[in-house]
Amino acid sequence: MIQKTAAQRRRFLKSASVGAVGATALAVPMIAVAQTTSLRFQSTWPAKDIFHEYANDFAKKVNDMAGGRLKIEVLPSGAVVPAFQLLEAVNKGTLDGGHGVVAYHYGKNSALALWGSGPAYGMDPNMVLAWHNYGGGKALLEEIYKSINMDVVSYLYGPMPTQPLGWFKKPIAKVEDLKGLKFRTVGLSVDIFTELGTAVNPLPGGEIVPALDRGLIDAAEFNNASSDRTLGFPDVAKNCMLQSFHQSGEQFEILFNGAKYKALPQDLRSIIDFAVQASSADMSWKAIERNSQDYIELKKAGVKFYKTPDAILRAQLEAWDKTLAKKAVDNALFTKVLNSQKAFAERAGQWQNDYLVDFKMAYNHYFSKKKA
Repeated sequence: MIQKTAAQRRRFLKSASVGAVGATALAVPMIAVAQTTSLRFQSTWPAKDIFHEYANDFAKKVNDMAGGRLKIEVLPSGAVVPAFQLLEAVNKGTLDGGHGVVAYHYGKNSALALWGSGPAYGMDPNMVLAWHNYGGGKALLEEIYKSINMDVVSYLYGPMPTQPLGWFKKPIAKVEDLKGLKFRTVGLSVDIFTELGTAVNPLPGGEIVPALDRGLIDAAEFNNASSDRTLGFPDVAKNCMLQSFHQSGEQFEILFNGAKYKALPQDLRSIIDFAVQASSADMSWKAIERNSQDYIELKKAGVKFYKTPDAILRAQLEAWDKTLAKKAVDNALFTKVLNSQKAFAERAGQWQNDYLVDFKMAYNHYFSKKKA
């Protein structure tokens, strides 16, 4: 047997060690570093409004679930484009997406306002979302966007509580009190209030209070106690009329640029799907918490709240009927949306009205005596 020298043994051991390290390296798979897709969104709301907070809540849910692979940044209204130009900006790719309401686009096709304006055949906002997601509304909205050449992907979510009739310098006791007022609203609510005798100016949210303060408008509606308080309504008007049919079933819209959305892998699209659903529930819960607290604060600030008289509510329904008759004349999609809503509302509305108990009875049982 040939004896190896100590030097030969050292060279052999070194060679074996290097080989083992190399084999180990080959056995470990390469770990891919995930790239981040960043999307720039803009809301149609001022940064201080709770609506912009809702937009950021949605973005955070997506960002957290995506684990760094997708990041949505939300800018406030006007950061890139004015509020009413959001749809065009997202379509062109000036923005990757946005947060607003469908009714803001009604100038492109009046049928778009049917997702927010009017009494929706007696459906509450959550029922409107049920119609949209399960009763054919989503396909109809996609058809309308296609007809006006808007390459966007739209998600509707977030059932808004019934919006007040509005803020006024004096309480409104009858329909005649509305006549001649310079009034702010949007969507097909413009037509409702025009039928009721007001001169309408459809301003975006951030411009309403300054316009009231300068006397450019006499009265206005926006949305809810939290937004109204934050935007400064109690500084320029002290009377708020609660309950109205002009926008009693509205919801939010999240828009994506079509090309940007379609370029995302399926798992990220699924994350967006589930983030929308989670945000819809979260928004409705947060609205109850914050709106009820801000309602108390508005009262402390000296705001007087009145229930809108039934005569005015009935006049709104009659004005809505006239509006529908006019808008449906030369707009087949308008009629198509109406027919779909009506069929769903007749079925779902009967079920809900028959099944739901009158919660006001229980509330009065426990709290009306204390208030008295």
